[in-house]
Parts: sequence; C-alpha cells; structure tokens
Amino acid sequence: MLAIERRELLLRRLERDRRIVAKEIATELGLSEDSIRRDLRDLAAEGLLTRVYGGAVPASPAVADYAARTQIATASKHRVAATAADLVRPGSTVILDGGTTVLALVQQLPRSLDATFITHSPTVAAALIEHDAEVIVLGGRLFKHSAVTVGAAAAEAANRISADLFLLGVTGIHATAGLTTGDWDEAAMKRTLASRAAETYVLGSAEKIGAASRHPVLALDEITGLILDAPAGDPAADELRRTGVRIVTTG
Repeated sequence: MLAIERRELLLRRLERDRRIVAKEIATELGLSEDSIRRDLRDLAAEGLLTRVYGGAVPASPAVADYAARTQIATASKHRVAATAADLVRPGSTVILDGGTTVLALVQQLPRSLDATFITHSPTVAAALIEHDAEVIVLGGRLFKHSAVTVGAAAAEAANRISADLFLLGVTGIHATAGLTTGDWDEAAMKRTLASRAAETYVLGSAEKIGAASRHPVLALDEITGLILDAPAGDPAADELRRTGVRIVTTG
C-alpha cells in the first residue's frame, strides 16, 4: 500500500471511529507501528488530526483564528449558551472564560441580573458593560488569538479571587484525551481559573465533541460537568458518558 493510500485510509478510519490506535491499525495492515506513527506525524503537521498517546484523534476546528471561530457552529454555541445561562444564580460570583460561546452566553443573561462576573477576556467584559452586574477584569499579556489575558500577571491576579462557578471554554472534549486547547499558556490560565471556583462546567458545542488539540487543560474527573450539544446516539458523546462524567445536554 502506498503512503498516500495509507493516509487516506487513516483519515477515513478517523472520521468513522473518531480515533486511531496505532498498534491496532498496524496489525490490521501488516505494517510496523513506526510506519503508522510516521503517517500520523505527517497528518498532524498538516492539521488533519491530533496525535495522542498510542494514536490520534480528530483535530478541533475550534483552534482557528478568532474571526473564523465566530462563524463555526453558531447555532450549537447558542444552544450551549442558553443551557449554561441557567447555571448562573442571582448573587453568585462567576468566572467567565473567553471565546465565542461565552459571548453567546452573555447575550442570554438578563441585564438586571445581580451577580459578579470575573473574566480575563476584554471582549467578554465589554459585552457586559450594559449589564447591572459587577464586572472584574483580570489583566495580563493579551493572547490575541483568543482575546484573553495570559501569563504570570494574569495568573497572579487569578490566584487572588474565588468564585462559585467557572464556565470554561476549550477547543477539544474527548473521552481519552480529556479537555484540550491550542496554546500552552492559555491552557495554564484555564487550569488556574478552574482552581479558584467551587464548580467548573465546560461549554461543549458540537465541533468540539470528540476532537482534541495539542495542550491538555484538565482531565474529565477534575470538572463538575459538561454542557454538550450533541444529537442522541452521537458516538463521541456516548463515549464521554461511559467515563462517568456528568453531562448536561442542551434543549
């Protein structure tokens, strides 16, 4: 089998099974694991998948630039946002992550809501200007790709706060790879924010379910639950359910 044929087969198998186990497919094709790993490295370099221990999973489209992400799965993000908004209680203190799903969430919140919001996203903070709620912005180096602050100053500010709830955005939600994102510093900031909240829920629009990015944020057993927009019988969502993580579905 030619290399291009192997890679086409790997991509078809990834689309069907939502993961590739290098050892299993090497045995199936009568090839060495090294050959399959080389193919996976090449495909990962092209952004067509994300390598994980022992194989690969689908790459998340949510790592695109900020402007492009505003056009991805917009209806799904609004369904997730509407469900997440129900978790925000009057009088509570809530950490809001950055990202387009959180911006959709802000649109769902009553402007008269009595709450305190803490965010490291200037765009999320700006969206809350017309709300009655108190808004606290965590400063630091601006990571322009996601329009959030990161780095030592942002982490130091985050370590001085505490909250009832953190609504966390990631680019990948996978049963084995866990919760992932595309940048190392951003992943570290998300972990710091999660450590400051009593509960952490992850916002999971359709394009993130069953996908993964390069940098781990948290394991599934380190969060309170997932808010997922997935149809009944979705194999990636079913695999997440089998891990035992709490799942809140939209609709």
